[in-house]
Amino acid sequence: MHTLAEIATALNRSPQFLRGVQARFALPTFEGAGYSAAYFALLRTIVYLRALNISDDALRDLWTLEKKLLQLLHADSTGSPTWFLDSCGATANPKHRLLLSNYDLGVEVPAKALQLGLNFSKDSISGLFAGSEKREDTLRVLGDYLKLYSRIRADLATQDPLLREAMQWASQLP
Repeated sequence: MHTLAEIATALNRSPQFLRGVQARFALPTFEGAGYSAAYFALLRTIVYLRALNISDDALRDLWTLEKKLLQLLHADSTGSPTWFLDSCGATANPKHRLLLSNYDLGVEVPAKALQLGLNFSKDSISGLFAGSEKREDTLRVLGDYLKLYSRIRADLATQDPLLREAMQWASQLP
């Protein structure tokens, strides 16, 4: 467990900056050493993506879509107050994970379908969802997520050459 000050030091950011992230992303706050390794991993991911010039708006939109998708998939069944970020920092199946929550979808992301043992077809078991609206909501949210995720990946790809050049230039400074 970590304090916010420890996380701030590790990420080379001020506690005030991290409090702003918590507020903008509607993250729960804790006293003292109440921050889990998963919480730290989420903050690190956000800080890294911001350092790579991914906008706060894009990250908040992605976070909203991820949380909605997780709710539709009933990933919030653990009762944990941090259920939406408890997968952060996990390392198994990295290509199957959502970008911010790090939740394992069971298929590579980006994907046009979900696995997780759920059948989204119209012929699926009637008790799987409350109705076709739930299935359509899930697929719509997944589609919205994939569009934004693809845009962020494209933005990151454009940053790569510049970052490599900047690191090479910085290594030559006296």
